[in-house]
Amino acid sequence: MEQLQGLDASFLSAETPNAPMHVGSLLTFAPPDAGDPFDFDRYRDLMASRIHVSKVFRQRLATVPLGLGRPFWVQDPSFDVDFHLHHLALPSPHGMRELSRLVGRELGRPLDRARPLWEATFVEGLKRVPGMPAGAFAMLTKVHHAAIDGVSGAEILGAFLDATPEPREVPVEGKWRPGPLPTDVELLRRATGKVVAEPARLAELVAGTVRSALRVGAHWGVNRVELPPLPFRAPRTRFNVPVTPHRVWGGVVFSLDRIKAVKNAAEGATVNDVVLAVCAGALRRLLLTERELPAKPLVAMTPISVRPEEAKRAMGNQISAMLVSLATDEPDPRKRLDAIQQGARRSKTYHHALGARVIMDYAQAIPFAASGLAARLYTQLQLSRLHAPVFNVVITNVPGPQTPLYMGGARLISNIGAGPIFDGIGLFMPVLSYAGTISIGVTSCREILPDVEGFCRFLEESLEELEKAVRPTPRRTTTPRRKPRRAA
Repeated sequence: MEQLQGLDASFLSAETPNAPMHVGSLLTFAPPDAGDPFDFDRYRDLMASRIHVSKVFRQRLATVPLGLGRPFWVQDPSFDVDFHLHHLALPSPHGMRELSRLVGRELGRPLDRARPLWEATFVEGLKRVPGMPAGAFAMLTKVHHAAIDGVSGAEILGAFLDATPEPREVPVEGKWRPGPLPTDVELLRRATGKVVAEPARLAELVAGTVRSALRVGAHWGVNRVELPPLPFRAPRTRFNVPVTPHRVWGGVVFSLDRIKAVKNAAEGATVNDVVLAVCAGALRRLLLTERELPAKPLVAMTPISVRPEEAKRAMGNQISAMLVSLATDEPDPRKRLDAIQQGARRSKTYHHALGARVIMDYAQAIPFAASGLAARLYTQLQLSRLHAPVFNVVITNVPGPQTPLYMGGARLISNIGAGPIFDGIGLFMPVLSYAGTISIGVTSCREILPDVEGFCRFLEESLEELEKAVRPTPRRTTTPRRKPRRAA
C-alpha cells in the first residue's frame, strides 16, 4: 500500500462529472515497413506483454472510509487488461474533423475508479487525415492526473515504445501474486495519524508563505522591479466559467526548426517563450474575432517539474507552477514576444524566491475530506462566476525525445497532448516535443470553444505572424543619381 501524496489527491478531489481529471495524448503511427499489418490483435498482445514494466497499470485506489484520509494505491487483484484496451474505427469521411470529435468524446468520459485509472484506445481508419500514410493508425491514451504528471507520463509511455523498428527484449514477468484489497479498518489505521498532523502543518505553511511573500515583495519594491502576475488578478474571459462535459479537442504540429528560427532571431528568447507567444497570438485573434479581448493581458499558468532525475518513472505528481503574462494587449507580435520573454524571466525569479515546492507542500497539508467538500461546493454553487480568475489558461511544456520511436515496428509520426479542464479554467494547451517537431494540443468544452478547428488555424497564423515580425528587413540599395548633362 502506498498513500497518495497531497497534490495527487487534490486531482481526485477536484474531479466532477463535468470535469474528469485525466491527462492524455493522441499518438499517430505509420504502419511497419514489412511484415503483417499492425492490427488491434497485434497491438493488444504488445501492450499486454509490457504491462508489468510500470506499477501504474495494475494499481487501483482504495479509499479511506468517510474520506478521513487520502486514498491508497493498492494492487488490483481482479486486474484484466482487456478492460483498459479499446478498439475504435474512424467514421466516414475518415478525416481530421472525425478524429478530433472522436478524441473529444473519449476525453469526456471519466475513468472507472474501481479499476486502475488508465485506458488506451486503438483507432484505425485514418484514411483522409492530413499527413497520414496508407495504413496509419492512432493510439489515444488516458491516465488519471492523480497517477502521473507530464514528465512521469512521458517516461511511462516509453514502456510501449522502442528506439528502433525492431522491438527490444523486455524481461518476462514472473508469477504476479496480488494480495487482497485492504479492509476499512486497516485503511483507517494507516490514515488516522497523518490526518491529526495536517492542521498544524497547514498553519505553519501559511505563516511561512506570508513571511516569504512580504520579504520578496519588499525587496522587489525597493529595487523597483515589476512584480509578475499574481493570483486572482487575471481578466475575465470566455475560458473562465463553469465547464460542461462536452469536450472538444484539436492540435497543431510544427517543425521545431521553425520555432528555433524565431527564438534565434529574437535575442535572448527561449523555445518556451516562442511557444507562449504563439499561443498568445492565437488567443488574441480569437478574442478579437469575438469582440471579447480584455484591456488587461491574459495570464497563463505554466506547470514546472520539480521531479528529480532518479524519480522520473515514479507515480504521482511532482510539479510546481508559475504565472506568466501573455501580453495579449500588445498588437505588435514582436513586442508581444519581447514582453512575454521579460515576463517569463521575472516569473521564474519570483517563483524560485518563494520556493519551488510550495504548491506540493500546501496540497500535502490540506485535509483530504476538506478539499473534497470545498471542490464540490465550488462546482455546485458555480463560484467561479463570482471572483476574478486565478489565471486564464494552462500552457504546459513537456520535452520529449528527439529521435524517432516505434511501437511494434510502426513509426511514431506525432504526439499531441490533452489535459483536464475544470470550473473557471476552461482551456488547457499541452505542448509536447518529439523528433524535430513540437505540438500544441487544445482541450476545452463545446460551449467555451465551439470552433476548435478555427482556433488551431489561429495557432498556425500566429506562428506565421511571428516569423514575419522577427525577419530582418532587407536593406535597400540605392543607386546614386547621375547629374543630367547640360546641352551644348
